[in-house]
Amino acid sequence: MNMVINTALKKLSAEQKFMISVIIVNGGNYLYNLILGRILGPEQFADAALLITFLLVLSFVAMTFQLSTAKFSVLFEDTIFKSFINIIYKYSTGIGIILGIVLIIFSKQLQILFNTQSSSMFVIFGIGVPIYFIMSVNRGIFQGSKKFDSLAITYQGEMLSRLVITLILIYTISSLQSSTLIALGIAISFLFGVLPFRSKDLEITKTHTLPSSESRYIIKFFLLTAFYELTQIIINNSDILMVKHYFETYEAGLYASLALIGRVVYFVAWMFVMLLLPKVVEKQKEGASHAPILFKYVLYISLLSTTIVLGCYIFPELVINLMFGKEYISIAPLLWKYAIATSLFAISNIFAYYFLSLDQYIPVILSALLGISQVVLIALFHNTLSEVVIMQIIAMAILLTFQIFFFIGYQKLAKKNSTN
Repeated sequence: MNMVINTALKKLSAEQKFMISVIIVNGGNYLYNLILGRILGPEQFADAALLITFLLVLSFVAMTFQLSTAKFSVLFEDTIFKSFINIIYKYSTGIGIILGIVLIIFSKQLQILFNTQSSSMFVIFGIGVPIYFIMSVNRGIFQGSKKFDSLAITYQGEMLSRLVITLILIYTISSLQSSTLIALGIAISFLFGVLPFRSKDLEITKTHTLPSSESRYIIKFFLLTAFYELTQIIINNSDILMVKHYFETYEAGLYASLALIGRVVYFVAWMFVMLLLPKVVEKQKEGASHAPILFKYVLYISLLSTTIVLGCYIFPELVINLMFGKEYISIAPLLWKYAIATSLFAISNIFAYYFLSLDQYIPVILSALLGISQVVLIALFHNTLSEVVIMQIIAMAILLTFQIFFFIGYQKLAKKNSTN
């Protein structure tokens, strides 16, 4: 049996192995959330879901460093690459420390704002933030150099350690609140996520500089990526944060379970984003066509989205019951609608990262405007959880429409320029 498995693995490319790894990691993260939902119940799970949302927000902020590192790992070589790596580690660590301190200082205010049981969960989470930024740069190097085996290990290590450590803490320490223990499990998992750490080219004691042209290019791409990641934070997490603020703890816990199930499309789509960026950058560098790469990934996500939406529409109660239990069954009618919202976002996200790889600004601005509109719509219409979901469908449908029209216009312009 082992021989058959080893032979099959040898036939797989590094990218295919990474895709399998991402599916396993996403499955593990889902299992982590599902177990917490069943153990804690809707009210305590609301705090746990808030921490998980903070983790997603952190991942989007740190993704600016990861994507920048990935892109310039493809473009830069030799001494310029070495200088770039040292500089980006320096700035990522500094920003991580600043954000961590901010979370710790304002932990009491965050407790009041989000109606949580304690403020210590924010303090512990803040301590782990700088490690997450270091981990993201390390992953960016592996991503850009297409060392997908090492990249997969970092994700697997983070996922497995968070799952195991959190469960051990919950079942062995009863004197602390569950939210505090979950925050501790998350922070410790960041240490495992740093491994394997690529220390080559890292020179902490030396001062590194880059040529002015490269520096300007890096800053331009970094700011563009940071702006887009901010829109990702708004679109992907504002609903949970606003529901936690506007609704009672029980309803917020129900909505958190809905969001977790509905976002399965987005988490799988992220696997394709990780593969998309270095491929598009490389094709652009070679002067080759890169639109077919986009078409392939959009097709994959569209098929997956359709399957999930249909499953949620036909078997909503079965899905809720299997994943979270009967305590959450009242949220079942909204499941397919939320799946539509996340599916629209996942597909538009593939378009956005495609254009981000090509240094195109307009899709990022469009995403920002629609992200803000989603927040405004939810702020105006939140009498029921159903209203919250419908507002997201409206915003994401408009976003995807704009992305498609921009792509058509971009292709026509590129074709016109090539014939001149």
